[in-house]
Amino acid sequence: MRTTEPRGRRQRPASAAVESGPAYVTRRIPYYAFLDDEALERIENQAFHLLETTGVEFREAPDALARWRALGAHVTDTRVRTDRGLIRQLLSTAPAEFTQRARNPARSVRIGGPHQVFAPVYGSPFVRDLEGGRRYGTLADFERLVKLTHALAPLHHSGFVTCEPCDIPVSKRHLDMLLAHMTLTDKPHLGAITEKSRAEDSIAMARLLHGADTLDQHCVIMGNVNTNSPLLVDRVVTDAAAVYCGAGQGLIVVPFILSGAMGPVTTAGAIAQALAEAMMVGAYTQAVRPGAPFILGNFLSSMNLRSGAPTFGMPEPLMSNLAIGQLARRLNLPLRCGGALTASKLPDAQAAAESADSMLSTVLGGAHFVLHAAGWLEGGLATGYEKLVLDADRLGAYETVLRGFATDDDALGRDAYSDVEPGAHFLGSAHTLSHYRTAFYEAPLSDSNSVEQWEEQGGKDAARRAYDRWNQLLHDYAPPPMDPAVRESLDDYVARRKRELPDAWY
Repeated sequence: MRTTEPRGRRQRPASAAVESGPAYVTRRIPYYAFLDDEALERIENQAFHLLETTGVEFREAPDALARWRALGAHVTDTRVRTDRGLIRQLLSTAPAEFTQRARNPARSVRIGGPHQVFAPVYGSPFVRDLEGGRRYGTLADFERLVKLTHALAPLHHSGFVTCEPCDIPVSKRHLDMLLAHMTLTDKPHLGAITEKSRAEDSIAMARLLHGADTLDQHCVIMGNVNTNSPLLVDRVVTDAAAVYCGAGQGLIVVPFILSGAMGPVTTAGAIAQALAEAMMVGAYTQAVRPGAPFILGNFLSSMNLRSGAPTFGMPEPLMSNLAIGQLARRLNLPLRCGGALTASKLPDAQAAAESADSMLSTVLGGAHFVLHAAGWLEGGLATGYEKLVLDADRLGAYETVLRGFATDDDALGRDAYSDVEPGAHFLGSAHTLSHYRTAFYEAPLSDSNSVEQWEEQGGKDAARRAYDRWNQLLHDYAPPPMDPAVRESLDDYVARRKRELPDAWY
């Protein structure tokens, strides 16, 4: 196995405006095979059985129903039933891997194949930090979180709703969020999906940022949508497909199923339903535009059946991350699943254990695009500042695992024994000195000093060290360079659209 990424070995200074590192991870270790072929085929057959017999509702989507009829699907009122042959035929045109271009080409990401991309938490209305506590997110919080995502090398993609800027009207906040992603970072990002006009604004602003020719020829922005489980696709999804895929851009489709509530209580049944829903919408994206980038998603969580509360980091969802990876590879489709998920309210021991277990299964299962890879707290209701940087530390460690290790003569230390006598040590050997800077992953937030050194430095726990780190990263932050004419065009677009849109808080 090779030990280096094609874009260079990561170096992590203790404090820098932007950490350096590869734009994405290229996997060099095998995938974890959790299920045998017979089990995978049974789940696939159940998914196709649902599509053929029960079908999927497409509500408030007359264009989608007309498109399905034209394709030969069986449409009754708003219910669409399809045979597996049609679904497989449509999905065959979705690219197995593709590049999402960033405005800085060096930060473009490759999604699918052996590549993995990590993005931060998405959709939290609240934020939390050690000094400010839990509060509704604001635009100032949102901008700080985008800056931190820009600075943290293990986060390859800036996502979109890193928190909800709740001090901005709902009708207009997508414009401020898009502008922040386009100006405060040069990493790739997602766009808005909650209303068709907001998706159209996302495409229009992406066209200004990248240029019309680039957008017409490359994927530069994607939408992330959820089915309304069980087996319902609403207008938000079909409108997003029309706007994003219609423009040749990407769509991520993720059934969000709490087992026992929006899907069967059994893990296999919930996976089969999620696969059916994702395949159905994936096929629809290809009916809109063959070849449009599509990412098959899966977000399964268990729940406390006594209280109804969702749980995260539990063994059943972890198994689903491994199984859905195998199913996505059988379909030759890019996958989104998992993340650093937890039900904990604080970046504590519960958060660490649940997030680590959830993320490890995500990595071993082979998810290509991972939202919620850092910052998730409270079942996704809150974005944690400290949690964001703590999770990023662990993402760096997972990158090291994914790269594997070499077994050539140098890696085996064959020449080192000429310097080291039996019973001596390797600390001063030429082999050690040639590797000591890059031999091991160093997590900036892990304290490995003696207890005396730790006490002399204030006796800080991990949360306090994380608080200091994110504040230092913001202090050191510098915006990436941008063409002033492009910035002016984006500012003008946002100002015009805000004048046209009435304030609305829903």
